[in-house]
Amino acid sequence: MGQDNVTEFILLGLFSGEDAKVACSVLFSLCYITVLSGNLLILVTIRGSCLSEKPMYFFLSYLSFMDVCFTSTVAPKLITDLLAQRRTISYNSCMAQMFYAHFFGGAEIFILVAMAYDRYVAICRPLYYMVIMSRKACYVLVMASVIGGLNL
Repeated sequence: MGQDNVTEFILLGLFSGEDAKVACSVLFSLCYITVLSGNLLILVTIRGSCLSEKPMYFFLSYLSFMDVCFTSTVAPKLITDLLAQRRTISYNSCMAQMFYAHFFGGAEIFILVAMAYDRYVAICRPLYYMVIMSRKACYVLVMASVIGGLNL
């Protein structure tokens, strides 16, 4: 008996009508552009000012970067497949898309945890805040978030 290997998936979609597909494509495109422009505006604002020296904004800029990456793993394929005649995705592309979605999603969660720790230190240990949340500690927390995203 021969072994069959799956090389691609056929994406059937949620809608059968062309009008619904076009409407959803426009809606998802607008949402995607809004998410990208909002996060890029946050990145440019923080990096272009002296706020990037503060740990809270340091983490916020990395959170925005991870959100841009996370959103860009699934949304472009979704938008193009809504309008395409042949909706397929190769097995390798599907696995890569799943990996990156889980990685960036997990890294976002860990960055949010680092941001919560930053606020905890600011509230509960205000006199030691600058010592505890040094630039090195912030980089360590971001790297731990990336490693944590890989392990999820």
